[in-house]
Amino acid sequence: MMTKIAPAIVVLGENSVAVARKIKSVLPGATLYGLAGRTREVDVSFTNFGETLRELFAEGTPLIGICAAGILIRTLAPIICDKRTEPPVIAVAEDGSAVVPLLGGLSGVNDLARHIAEALNIQAAITTTGDIRFRTALLSPPSGYHLANPDDAKTFISDLLAGAQVKLEGTASWLSNSQLPIDSQGDLTIQITERLAVPTPKRLVYHPATIAIAITNTIDVSSIQQLLADAELAPASVAAIFAPLTIAANPAIHAVAEALGVPTRFFTSNHLESLLSQGYSLAQAVAIAATGTPSQLITPSSPSSPSSSSSSHLAIAIAPEPIDPNTIGQPRGRLAIVGTGPGASEWMSPEVKEILKSATDLVGYKTYLDLVGNLADGKRRHESDNREEIARATMALDLATQGRYVVIVSSGDPGIYAMATAVFEVLDHHAKPEWDSIDIHVAPGISAMQAAAAAVGAPLGHDFCAISLSDILKPWSIIEQRIAAAAQADFAIAFYNPVSKERTWQLTTARNILLQYRTPDTPVVLARNLGRPGQTVKVITLEQLEPGVADMRTIILVGSTQTRTIQQSDGSISVYTPRRYSKVQSAEC
Repeated sequence: MMTKIAPAIVVLGENSVAVARKIKSVLPGATLYGLAGRTREVDVSFTNFGETLRELFAEGTPLIGICAAGILIRTLAPIICDKRTEPPVIAVAEDGSAVVPLLGGLSGVNDLARHIAEALNIQAAITTTGDIRFRTALLSPPSGYHLANPDDAKTFISDLLAGAQVKLEGTASWLSNSQLPIDSQGDLTIQITERLAVPTPKRLVYHPATIAIAITNTIDVSSIQQLLADAELAPASVAAIFAPLTIAANPAIHAVAEALGVPTRFFTSNHLESLLSQGYSLAQAVAIAATGTPSQLITPSSPSSPSSSSSSHLAIAIAPEPIDPNTIGQPRGRLAIVGTGPGASEWMSPEVKEILKSATDLVGYKTYLDLVGNLADGKRRHESDNREEIARATMALDLATQGRYVVIVSSGDPGIYAMATAVFEVLDHHAKPEWDSIDIHVAPGISAMQAAAAAVGAPLGHDFCAISLSDILKPWSIIEQRIAAAAQADFAIAFYNPVSKERTWQLTTARNILLQYRTPDTPVVLARNLGRPGQTVKVITLEQLEPGVADMRTIILVGSTQTRTIQQSDGSISVYTPRRYSKVQSAEC
């Protein structure tokens, strides 16, 4: 049974990174952790190996350490307590010559080790006696099967190792193709069934994920549970909740799936049209589409079943083989609009990194997509010109309706002069019915004005505002009014988009407006290419502000009347705006 949580690959030196990347290539979503100062271009840098490892282990994250087995064992020993809940832990030799599963026998460590070993073209060092003799792991069945009584399995396996024989009730190729001592007269029994069954120490019960539950309207969890009970079906055999795409945003659908611990999958009207034309109800059509067969179709009908008002919106079908939801229908489409920060990877939030790792498609201006670095590996890239915001937002929404996890990448913060607003503008003015099914999320980033302020001190330490000098989307007359109002109100001001090849006079005009309210020596910060190669941060005065000192990669911070500069002993200049006005007495700290 492969773990559902993406593993962490932990390396202590640059020599291990090549092997780590080969392993990562066969483990979608895996995160590469590298020791700071000794590794480069990793997903996450850490400084304390022990704390990092123990924290990941406690969170249930599978661990793949490209290091000696001993260091993993000694590091984790103080917190190893329950083999039933521990995640897989695997040691891999630095040169990729050995893969040794250490912990997590009940959570698929041997299968994970074999998968890694196959990628490295070697044999995994499996030491579990049952796995070696029987060529199967009864305690960790493959995906699509659930062991109902794991507490009985240890004694059961011991009896098999001692010479007992076992009979199979039901079918499962992973068992019939194993080297188990199968005999129709065996004293032990393995039962494979989606029906409710009573396990015993001499009877292991496996529930295959063969049940598809179809929902076409709001249904509560109790209705589902009652229908399963009436049909004497095991909840552990439910593979997924299936529904029409038109109700993908219905929270009740996802609440049921969460309660049962299964995914949701959706069908478009094209998938269901043929079945509906044969006279099946919508719920029946969805259930049959999920299983491929109407032979075992169950709908509520008895007095003890859910009410008649909900019966027509609910159906169950049983497939002859375990259902893989990843190959049926489509997931609910997701669209995330993220901000990477100004550019440096260390300024990218953990939330944004997790979103980027999970994405299927990345949409954005090429320069911004390049900022993502190796987090873009394996993703579909959809590049467009920086001025095509509406087209970009529309394309991203259309991609998401196909069940993809689409991420629009902005630099800085996506809600500050960036793509989040464009997406909601499109939703507001150009809405398509199919977009209603999409889960939309905005993930913040460090804005350019925050990064610029931090680079020089605290020029935005008191009240401030942000104004874009681009008049492409708003008239210059409005911009002039805002500059004058902000200057008169004595705000510190962050100017975005100050100069381009086509726009040069606006910055001069803005300076002249400011000089009506500020002294010529007012501090001005010019920050260019923040967090990227060629970063420069310079402090000038307001009278020195002219188009030649800035471009579209520059953010400009203009101080208020209270903003001050400090000449440091190393020759640098710090800029800050006091928290209080010098002429105002305040008890505030």
